[in-house]
Amino acid sequence: MKIFVDEHIPLMTVQALRMMGHDVRDIRGTPDEGMQDDVLWEMAQREGYLLITTDKGFMHYRTMAHHGVIIIRLRRPNRHRIHQRIMQALRQFDDAEWPGLLVVMRDIAQSTWRVPES
Repeated sequence: MKIFVDEHIPLMTVQALRMMGHDVRDIRGTPDEGMQDDVLWEMAQREGYLLITTDKGFMHYRTMAHHGVIIIRLRRPNRHRIHQRIMQALRQFDDAEWPGLLVVMRDIAQSTWRVPES
């Protein structure tokens, strides 16, 4: 699966995803780091990536067609907890289920939205 991670996703997660065989685009340390959310969104959608982020601003895309979104929203985030919640979200759904699916992982609970098929 093609996965786009923002700069707040731990390197350990990027490495684990790559070891699992995913094509991971990590913008950390590139000229794209810190880009505006709308530019990041357009890039991820144009290139067909599932987006993994800690930015709740991407919630407003939940009703639009997309390739999948995981948003991590923890009260006291650290790299281990972020990593754990991302891996948990990815284990719950097959690759084919991600298009149109937005998952928000909180400390204990999670919320999911699916874009209605037209």
